[in-house]
Amino acid sequence: MRVALVHDYLTQLGGAERVLLNLMRAFPYAPVFTLAHDPQQLPEFSGPRLKTSFLQRIPGARRHHRYFPLLMPLAVEQFDLSDYDVVLSASHSFGKGVVTSPQTLHISYCFTPTRYVWDDSHRYVREFSRSRFFQRLAPLGLSYIRIWDYYASARVDSYLTLSRYVAQRIKKYYHRAATVIAPPVEVDRFTVSEHDEGYYLVVSRLVPYKRIEIAIEACERLGRRLKVAGTGPEAEVLKTLARQYGGRSTSRTEFLGFVPDAQLPALYAGAKALLFPQEEDFGITPLEAAASGKPTIAYGAGGALETIIPNVTGMLFYEQSPQALSQAITASEQRRWERGVIRAHAERYRPQVFMDKITEFVHTEWLAFRQNTEP
Repeated sequence: MRVALVHDYLTQLGGAERVLLNLMRAFPYAPVFTLAHDPQQLPEFSGPRLKTSFLQRIPGARRHHRYFPLLMPLAVEQFDLSDYDVVLSASHSFGKGVVTSPQTLHISYCFTPTRYVWDDSHRYVREFSRSRFFQRLAPLGLSYIRIWDYYASARVDSYLTLSRYVAQRIKKYYHRAATVIAPPVEVDRFTVSEHDEGYYLVVSRLVPYKRIEIAIEACERLGRRLKVAGTGPEAEVLKTLARQYGGRSTSRTEFLGFVPDAQLPALYAGAKALLFPQEEDFGITPLEAAASGKPTIAYGAGGALETIIPNVTGMLFYEQSPQALSQAITASEQRRWERGVIRAHAERYRPQVFMDKITEFVHTEWLAFRQNTEP
């Protein structure tokens, strides 16, 4: 069985890229087709297995791929996958749109229906640029991509996804069913800590929908220390916000900027709990916290409802407000958390569990596909 992997683009390390690394381990001889690759940001993906599109040769496309969405449908359709029995795309946007032959099985591990053309399209237009010219023209481009995305979704033979929450969105926008296989968590990187250094922790990109301002305001008003690990366009806005509470020139919130993977385990180990005020499709960080034996205090929506056991591995609050988060923090401090139980929950998401489920699914689908396509 000849397998090819497809990924949207490799320009920064995130949850999708970690999934791809595990798919590469599960299928060690499969080449990886991607629209663009930034080797300075992701050197671990460099090598002969990587096949890029013509976008790789366009100046600026590696670092600023989001400025080329109208070219991406054309680019992904240029990949010649006729030599492969199975194509496994790991995609949140264009990767699922590859063109395959009738004899090729296409399975898509869909992280989400393309957010900026479906449920997030209006917010995308507002937040991408304040230019009135852009905001007037953008809907035209998004309409084209939305139509392409819908028809491209029909090219997939079988869908996988990371949570029931996303499966519902795939059903709504693509009218397709999806099998849920949770993404892998590198639990062995983390060790259980019975102690903490008295601070709460946020590990996140600093973008508006993450709602980091809720965590900052809750901790500042409660007088709790907060460490924020991550970078993003909202960094300066959030720093200014933190300084404003109580009229102080400094705050109890510490911005750590980019934190290398090697330093994250120690950061989790020293925290009282992880704060997770956003609505996510899945959310890896609560499980990284769990691997460290630490609870997560999360907004009770989206993927958090599937990865957090209330009052066992964490605590949920149901209104995205500083007041609701403050109450949850106070309630959390009155509980005795069982670190071993929290860690055991994270063990269910080991990479080997993910790879075993993926390979079993691919082989089962391939056998059924061959029976249906053989003359």
